[in-house]
Amino acid sequence: MNAYSELYMNDARCNLGEMLQYAVCDCGYAIDDFFSYFACSSIGRQFEIGNPKYVTGMSGVELARDVIYVVFGDRCDIMPSRNINRSAEYWAGWAIAYYQWLRGLRFTELIQTGLTADKVLSMYILHETDETKVAAAFDAIVLSKKNAEISRLKRLRAYAGYTQKELSEVSGVSLRMIQLYEQGQNDLSKAQANVVLHLAQALHCDVRELLSTY
Repeated sequence: MNAYSELYMNDARCNLGEMLQYAVCDCGYAIDDFFSYFACSSIGRQFEIGNPKYVTGMSGVELARDVIYVVFGDRCDIMPSRNINRSAEYWAGWAIAYYQWLRGLRFTELIQTGLTADKVLSMYILHETDETKVAAAFDAIVLSKKNAEISRLKRLRAYAGYTQKELSEVSGVSLRMIQLYEQGQNDLSKAQANVVLHLAQALHCDVRELLSTY
């Protein structure tokens, strides 16, 4: 399901591209840092649900300045450069906005699944390809992270010598919940703290190992 009406999508792509270009090329922020500020802010949340004020009612420069104000309390008066060429940073914002709209994910979820702004920037070689191919490349990154998380729980369970049913009995976590975590239908990193703790204790591992990205 798309995140919001397709009517707003082109403006959203252009504005997010301009936002990152201005923040990086004119203001000197690292692209990952600034995109994280945006993703975690109220502005990012309103943008990802298609609030017209943010996706069409503001320019990318205005978005960037509002993020800087919300995060740091500073008014940014740096003038945007007049370079008519669209930078790699612009394409990264354009591509992220398109993929977020297409898949209906939160920006913070994209970061958590490995689709960081820096990662997208490294894929600039795709900037002249069809947008469906860009989406397919992004899907592969997201799927790879999900598969890594699934295999981690399975691997730790197998190392401990438990079946899913046995792990359920030892940990007190329901069999169905364990199945959903291993299938990737539920995100273990978003589970209640006591669930993660009981699984880690049953598997004789550290909580950080159970939730580790690597």
